[in-house]
Amino acid sequence: MPSPRTSKKTTAATLDTPATPAPESVDTGFLRTLVGYNARRASLAVIEVFMERMAVYQLKVVDFSVLSLVAHNPGVTSRQLCMTLGVLPPNLVGLVAALERRGLIERRPHPSDGRAMGLHLTPSGVQLTAQAEQTAAQLEVDATAGLTAAERKTLIRLLQKVYARDGA
Repeated sequence: MPSPRTSKKTTAATLDTPATPAPESVDTGFLRTLVGYNARRASLAVIEVFMERMAVYQLKVVDFSVLSLVAHNPGVTSRQLCMTLGVLPPNLVGLVAALERRGLIERRPHPSDGRAMGLHLTPSGVQLTAQAEQTAAQLEVDATAGLTAAERKTLIRLLQKVYARDGA
């Protein structure tokens, strides 16, 4: 007899439908034809290694990205970082403040825009970013060990063609 929570229709359908055995292996054939699926799976594999190796620096992906951009673009503004990284301004404010509290970056008046502040690495920030970038370069090689250097370069170029709208 069906319980009060189960409808007769559901119960009848359940009884009429033979049980389908669980597959021995999962068919991912269709998903593996999708760029998004493959990009996400590759990203997860690399990010996992990234998080492990960057833990020593107490850096998340976005922290590392901000520090690297500031290192290579001294005086960059928060607005420029938001546009480059696709981060919303309220999210970047907290991130910059946290990096500032850690003594890794500092704000200085922008030389040509009196309303803006440029971001610069502190000496501690320069040192940590240099070490983290070396670690990132090595972890990329390790995480993509199944690729040759030429394949890795081609993969990067192709991925950039997917996300870069301006051809850069």
